[in-house]
Amino acid sequence: MGRFFDVADGGPVRLEVRSVDGRDFTLLRRIGYLSDDYDQPFVVPIDLERFRTDFASVPWIFTWLVPRSGRYAAAAVLHDAIVVEGDYDGPVIDRVEADRIFRVALRELGTPVLRSWLMWAAVSIATMWTMPQRRWRWRGAVVLLIGMVTAVGLVATGDLFDLWSVLPWMGERSLAAELAAGAAAAVVVPSVLALSWGRFARAGIITGVALAFLVHVTLAIVALFGLYRLAERLVSGPTPSVAPADR
Repeated sequence: MGRFFDVADGGPVRLEVRSVDGRDFTLLRRIGYLSDDYDQPFVVPIDLERFRTDFASVPWIFTWLVPRSGRYAAAAVLHDAIVVEGDYDGPVIDRVEADRIFRVALRELGTPVLRSWLMWAAVSIATMWTMPQRRWRWRGAVVLLIGMVTAVGLVATGDLFDLWSVLPWMGERSLAAELAAGAAAAVVVPSVLALSWGRFARAGIITGVALAFLVHVTLAIVALFGLYRLAERLVSGPTPSVAPADR
């Protein structure tokens, strides 16, 4: 385990930030995190040239599930720093270990269990995507799992509504039996595909199962957002690419 603290006075952490561009922020006070696994604390600096954060880097389609900020904001700031050597002061660690520390810190800040593991799985995907060794192997595993789970989920939906009969575990059964079989498959299929993630298999299982159950909600949000953007464009007109000059 560990604890966050204010570097200036050693008291409770105080997260004070200043906006850089409306999306990224820089710290006004250094924050520290002391892990039980290390003798030295991790310290996030206030130097704009060294470090800036966007809090939790959550794609917009998932912000309904995991907002960009919340009680876990300090953990998100810490993670943004310790994933890059030189962006913080403290023990030198690799990105996989930074992800683990992030998961522990989330729980210490009171983040619910499911949300903390989902957030950890998300940053693990980013770590896989940027791995310098066998990069395309890891990226291929990510794309395969996400693509296959999405495709199977959509096919299963069509099977449920008798648009076709393709998946053997669905078949011609009662609605309750098909829903139960679909839920079981939503756990088993991603878990099998996650084996291709190797040492990241646990993150793959979490990602795949979550996607299997949330794929329809996610697609609905994408569709609704697309309709909103279309309506906004019709009402407001095209967004100027260059701001008008001051007069």
